[in-house]
Amino acid sequence: MKTRRVLLVLLGTSLIPSVATAQLSFERPPIDYYNAPTTDAATRLQQRMDDGSFQLEYDSKHGYLPSLLEALDVPVSSQVLVFSKTSLQIRHIDPKQPRAIYFNDDVYVGNTRHGDVFEISAADPQQGAIFYTLDQRRADAPRFVRDKGQCLTCHASSRTADVPGHLVRSVFPDQRGHAIIGSGTFTTDHTSPLSQRWGGWYVTGTHGKQRHMGNVIVASRADPEKLDVEDGANVTDLSDRVNVSPYLTPHSDIVALMVLEHQVQMHNLITRANFETRVATGSDQVMNEMLDRDPDYRSPSTQRRIERVGDRLLEYLLFCGEYRLEAPIRGTSGFAEEFAARGPRDEKGRSLRDLDLNTRLMKYPCSYLIYSETFDSLPAPVKDYVSRRLYAVLNGTDTSDQFAHLSSSDRRAILAILRETKPDLFTPRDGSSKVSNAVNGERLLQNR
Repeated sequence: MKTRRVLLVLLGTSLIPSVATAQLSFERPPIDYYNAPTTDAATRLQQRMDDGSFQLEYDSKHGYLPSLLEALDVPVSSQVLVFSKTSLQIRHIDPKQPRAIYFNDDVYVGNTRHGDVFEISAADPQQGAIFYTLDQRRADAPRFVRDKGQCLTCHASSRTADVPGHLVRSVFPDQRGHAIIGSGTFTTDHTSPLSQRWGGWYVTGTHGKQRHMGNVIVASRADPEKLDVEDGANVTDLSDRVNVSPYLTPHSDIVALMVLEHQVQMHNLITRANFETRVATGSDQVMNEMLDRDPDYRSPSTQRRIERVGDRLLEYLLFCGEYRLEAPIRGTSGFAEEFAARGPRDEKGRSLRDLDLNTRLMKYPCSYLIYSETFDSLPAPVKDYVSRRLYAVLNGTDTSDQFAHLSSSDRRAILAILRETKPDLFTPRDGSSKVSNAVNGERLLQNR
């Protein structure tokens, strides 16, 4: 008995994260971040290059970039330009030479002019964000090189839900692009006021009377927070601020930036739910074996942890706390149209990728990343919990205050879209039943 108690103490300190710090030991099993196999987009592309089924083409002007984006199915219209020195190759980045970022639903590509490497981060279904570099110089056999920890200095912190993830930062940039840290920085997502967004970024598009921090630099380091936001407002042409001819497009689209902000935090919260559930259930498995319990027994503490991360994921999925737009947003690159065209649609032609851009980001406020492989690969306990709660919210059974922003028509539309385009979502994988009173709740919603 004494030995068992000692083992329980050791188990508690090694596998169970402290609630106070909310840290997860993702470098050790069951996550084993650096050693577990990966199946992300960059891994799959490398396999195609290795077996000879695909070869990156080298362009005289842009190097591997056009071929790389095409191979990863990343739209050129997603280009956004960041001139703050907040990334790996800071010596090559400044307001006259911004870094370009391109993205789709599961991969991000950074290109720094005259840099040494392309920077790629991909959302792995099990391991979260995986970071790679690809040498910009022409080679007989170009290879993705995985980062061994340098990126996680910034990309595994409270800003990324304490897991390997992504972030969009807004800073007060000086003449050379350095962030004036003493004035603070903002990690932005769909809940952030526009007034805090895009410091250190170029922004093309219109946004009416609203103001943001983009397109401008700090005039005086002695008073950095006095940005000339009027000068940066409603800019549709960057040519008088930076030479855009070396880039694939002349845009840094405001809609692409807004989608990017939503998406990176959504990825982080999916990863957090994945990791937390695997660690918690892994701990239960060890305890069940030691105590001769049913192998499927789930402890109350594990259930609470699953529900906590599941609730956080669900609330972000449904755009709880989203900043309400005060004027319409319009981009310049065609990204909005291309983004919307990528989504599955129901028989009425509706999609979770339909944008609103008048009062909020999405027409139907449920994240399109619900279709992603990362969401589909969530462990059954947390995915089923989120799905059941989502169903309850959408059918009117769950009337919690945090979902009050969803109108009855919003809920009906989202539920109908999901039923047609993701029909297995509300089928539990862990043997549990759907939310009680679901049918009655749905009838109540339809009568409102």
